[in-house]
Amino acid sequence: MKGYVQVYTGDGKGKTTAAMGLALRAAGAGLKVYIAQFVKGMKYSELDAISKLKDSITLKQYGRDCFIYRSPESEDIRAARDGLTEVKEKMISGEYQLIILDEANIATHYNLFSVADLLDFIREKPAEVELVITGRRADPEIIEAADLVTEMKEIKHYYQDGVEARKGIEK
Repeated sequence: MKGYVQVYTGDGKGKTTAAMGLALRAAGAGLKVYIAQFVKGMKYSELDAISKLKDSITLKQYGRDCFIYRSPESEDIRAARDGLTEVKEKMISGEYQLIILDEANIATHYNLFSVADLLDFIREKPAEVELVITGRRADPEIIEAADLVTEMKEIKHYYQDGVEARKGIEK
């Protein structure tokens, strides 16, 4: 089966959620999935769910914690760059049919790795691997390189009314 490059971007909720849904669908169809979460190093509910599917889905975080409230430190940059290198090895190994780079777009925005690095990753994708890249602020070059781009657009969000992230829904 031919694999494509998908990008889920935009300021609306649902980018990671859509990627996790695709991972679940792929696992149900017998595909092996590798999920790399950049920027994220915190505990999210999807980690518990995916741990129950460890024969089909591998998830690894390449972030120390959420630094969006501060500037990235050298350790954040090193974790992301080392992670991108490690995931490239996983992608070309032939073991996985779906690779998800969660928050890779925002990683380029914060210069954890470059757009050129991400484009090189895309170019090295084996023909049979499906690649999903999520995160706000997808660079125009990444959008151009993709086969499918979905923009999540926020129309209304209860965060604006002071609702915190809820376990099992947003975290």
